[in-house]
Amino acid sequence: MTPQRAQDLIQRFASLQVLVAGDLMLDQFIWGNVSRISPEAPVPVVEVTSESFYAGGAANVARNLREFTPGVAVAGLIGADAPARRLLDLLDGAGIDSSPILQDPALQTTVKTRVIARHQQVVRIDRETPLVPNAGQSAQLLSTLAARTPPYHAVILSDYAKGFLTPDLAAALAAQLPGCVVTVDPSPYNPLPWSGVTAVKPNLKEARAAAQLPQNASIEEIGAALLEKWGTQMVLITLGEHGMMLFDGEEPYHTPTRAREVFDVSGAGDTAIAVFTLGLAAGATPREAAELANHASGIAVGKLGTATVSPGELLDSLQRS
Repeated sequence: MTPQRAQDLIQRFASLQVLVAGDLMLDQFIWGNVSRISPEAPVPVVEVTSESFYAGGAANVARNLREFTPGVAVAGLIGADAPARRLLDLLDGAGIDSSPILQDPALQTTVKTRVIARHQQVVRIDRETPLVPNAGQSAQLLSTLAARTPPYHAVILSDYAKGFLTPDLAAALAAQLPGCVVTVDPSPYNPLPWSGVTAVKPNLKEARAAAQLPQNASIEEIGAALLEKWGTQMVLITLGEHGMMLFDGEEPYHTPTRAREVFDVSGAGDTAIAVFTLGLAAGATPREAAELANHASGIAVGKLGTATVSPGELLDSLQRS
């Protein structure tokens, strides 16, 4: 892909309308320093210096999209508690349309707290309960989306297996918006049939679990099995430090990692699915979209926290290669 082609595609991103539907959560980061071990147990004592909050889960996919286009909306289910209010404030402040989000006072918003000291994650604390929409809530969401104009160019189903993407709702979301790109970031803990979507993007561990092949099966065998199992046009398997492998019915395409340094892999998958989807919706070939996603992920892992990537950073990375 030439630098001019990359620039043209990235410029097209700005006109796209994209919906992210999936499990929403609030990411809390507690930053501090470690200078001693606790006398109470063999664990480090973290002296807190600051804390920060980010929209997480499916909302982090929306954050990544928002760097490239103002036309981003997010759908999910949260409580009506203090974390929900903070999450909605973060989305509204970022210019992300939160109107499709459902709220239920009987539910607890998911919060993931990460304690970071000296650029290392010390511990993660999860506060969560299943967030499963009832029939009325699902119908309300589908009605809201059906009435929406202008139509979306792409839909990303971001599954963290927290309950929002039930089989019926996931199928309805994929089918309700014909003609647009529909991509999936799946969870092995919620094995849904993704038949008919444009692309599914598992990591290698998720891909192995979904393929249900012997442990010694090759990546090529896994990709081919998933294409057949899911009946999707494409499967993009992220391989961590080994880059990504694209399967689309042609010769498998491997793009090696573009990361210069790895500080934090939190949210790298969200960056990958966001940019891959934008590429496809903007008219990129599958291989071009995979290259764009791979470069974006390489930038994201070089930052601390659930970081996003800017168009300038992405274009600079592509030009350097």
